[in-house]
Amino acid sequence: MTPTPPLDDRITGSLIGAAVGDALGGPVEGYTPDQIVERHGGRVTGIVGPWNGEAWRTARPIAPYHKGDGHVTDDTLMTHALIRVYEKVRDHLDAYAVADHLVPDLISTPVWIPELEAEALPLQRIFLAEKWLVARLHYAHVDPREAGGGNIVNCGAAMYMAPVGLVNAANPEAAYAEALDVAAPHQSSYGREAAGVFAAAVSAACAPGATPGSVVSTALSLAKDGTRAAIESVCEVASRYTDFESALVPLRKAVAPFDTVGADYRAPGLGARRPSRLHAIEELPLALGMLLVGAGDYRHTVLGAVNYGRDCDSIATMAGAIVGALGGEQAVPSAWAKQVAEASRLDLHAPARALTAVAHEVFARDTARRRAHEAAYATLTNAALTNATVR
Repeated sequence: MTPTPPLDDRITGSLIGAAVGDALGGPVEGYTPDQIVERHGGRVTGIVGPWNGEAWRTARPIAPYHKGDGHVTDDTLMTHALIRVYEKVRDHLDAYAVADHLVPDLISTPVWIPELEAEALPLQRIFLAEKWLVARLHYAHVDPREAGGGNIVNCGAAMYMAPVGLVNAANPEAAYAEALDVAAPHQSSYGREAAGVFAAAVSAACAPGATPGSVVSTALSLAKDGTRAAIESVCEVASRYTDFESALVPLRKAVAPFDTVGADYRAPGLGARRPSRLHAIEELPLALGMLLVGAGDYRHTVLGAVNYGRDCDSIATMAGAIVGALGGEQAVPSAWAKQVAEASRLDLHAPARALTAVAHEVFARDTARRRAHEAAYATLTNAALTNATVR
């Protein structure tokens, strides 16, 4: 790692790191660490093929998606869609930007969907929790600030919030606030909270001199309720390990009291994914825990997330985004990035260039707004002093 990667390098590293993590985790999503070992003859150490091989088109429960072989999933599709919104607005986003720009993009802008091996509307790939955005905002015309209420409480909004952290690089409090607003049409409760904390973690990773420990400390300083408790529990356990193999079971035990899905990821109980101040999504605490276990090394951190199983594509997406922001593009193995870009038919650098340009513009706007406020405040306080002197 270079001592202080510049902003454009951190943005590139974060977005490519997220996409590669997503592609690595996709083919083993939903399975346990033991099942992964049995299927692959050991831990996953790189890009692998579909779980069911050539039968991926009809095999359950994943069909008809071609997960594996370097294909990104909906995590990356949604991340890139949010970047397209930033390109249009070219300023901070809010709930109304989601309604005005993200939803129309999902239902009217065809893109290449690697898992479908076809060009299609993003709506045809995204999960039910993301389709909620279209149902609530486009068809039901719900107030965007309130539309997330009633949806499945999961990592759906958090998984694509890295761009918010990058636009607010080195300002985690601002990233947290903006992400909570952007996530409002999509999620409520701890799902929305995770979106804010993840964006803050990515922002904190962009700060000069940032470390895995400083990123976790920032996340804990902002997180609320069950999300904070889950991160604290997982990261306390993670701090005892330097090898993800030995950490897999302890980390699951640490997050289990806060996770509503339960032991069988594919058969959640009746209390799963409901609003609560006591619970948290599993993915964000695990991503931060693996960040500590891997000590900021991309391979070790992301492969730990992948081999954890369960919702590991989203865990690896988040972990990859944070590590990439810490170390820049060179932190991400170039061979993996090249393979993912080619297999997914994506220019992984283009979204990074676009978001970097927006980040610079937003910073300039923020600076002008701050100076205008400072000038107004100075006028008000000087006027008060003048009035006091006259009296």
